[in-house]
Amino acid sequence: MIKILVVDDEFEMRQLLRLYLKQAGFVIEEAENGKEAYEKIVKHEYQLMILDVMMPLLDGWQTLEQVRQVSDLPVIMLTAKGTVKDKVAGFSKGADDYLVKPFEAEELIARVHALLRRTHLSEEKENLLKYEGIIVDSNARNVTYNDKKISLTQTEFDLLKVLLEHKGNVLSRDQLVELIWGLEFSGEDRTVDSHIKNLREKLKAAGVDEQPVKTVWGIGYKVE
Repeated sequence: MIKILVVDDEFEMRQLLRLYLKQAGFVIEEAENGKEAYEKIVKHEYQLMILDVMMPLLDGWQTLEQVRQVSDLPVIMLTAKGTVKDKVAGFSKGADDYLVKPFEAEELIARVHALLRRTHLSEEKENLLKYEGIIVDSNARNVTYNDKKISLTQTEFDLLKVLLEHKGNVLSRDQLVELIWGLEFSGEDRTVDSHIKNLREKLKAAGVDEQPVKTVWGIGYKVE
């Protein structure tokens, strides 16, 4: 069970976040200001916090500073500002990720999963992904098809894992870059195309009957 603390002074925003996150299978608790959030973190255990920047009593940065004195809890900052300068400032204060308003449910859930994955707090069921004979073992970083091992590079493994975790959803190149390499990536988005090509060739060579990784309108990829 993964428990997330949602901190925002706006009731409507808390309700929206609760709706999106509950639909994704998370347990949600709320706080309407930084002081309440800090008190809850001291008393209870959470696996992630979504923290709004603009709040009364304690703003998001002040809250984050206090939280970092007692916990290394993964934190996604929620803000209306999305400039590089703002993001750099946030990361320097101890934030783990940034979500800019307005946002889509898919982006929120993708960022939550990515952060949990990076901090090794994903649920046990996420450690083993299965798709039509393909098994991805996150703990062993091992991929098999019909019990035969497929040798993948680290990036190819990460790409396949992310695509299976978002099966049925189109992920753009930019989204894949951020999920795999993070915001600090400075290479070309087309790097993804090269890795996808190699992944497809290895899956085909392993005997995968139908190519699971689809190109969608030239803008991204998905697994059906």
